[in-house]
Amino acid sequence: MVEVGSYCLCIRVQRDKRISIGALGFVNFPAGLYIYVGSALSSLLPRISRHLRTSRGEGRVARWHIDYLLRSPGVEIEEIWATNWAVRMECELASEVAARGTPVPHFGAGDCSCLSHLYRVEGSGFLKKLGLKKVDLKKLVTVS
Repeated sequence: MVEVGSYCLCIRVQRDKRISIGALGFVNFPAGLYIYVGSALSSLLPRISRHLRTSRGEGRVARWHIDYLLRSPGVEIEEIWATNWAVRMECELASEVAARGTPVPHFGAGDCSCLSHLYRVEGSGFLKKLGLKKVDLKKLVTVS
């Protein structure tokens, strides 16, 4: 597993939901597959592990928009794809995902000029073509 880089969480929303997302307020999430793009330039494994713990209902503090979504019942991480690039590529990856999906406006993009870092998509197969590698969740769950 790479130590630094960017990552994509492939998240399944089982049914239509309306969720309070911190300062964004209530956001509608139609059922389907979403890709969230993030980065961790000093702690990729701990960051991904934190997302997995949050999705299992562990942890009480919601620090990021993604925390509110992941803690909602009927929302689960299906796959995680990551890079080993030592430079911040989060916005470039978000742009690639944007070309294939529908944005959730302002989600996860408070510190950049991107429209969003969360997109509803039809599939995630294109992530491999972008140079990302699939993370083995079975091995990661034992670490988290």
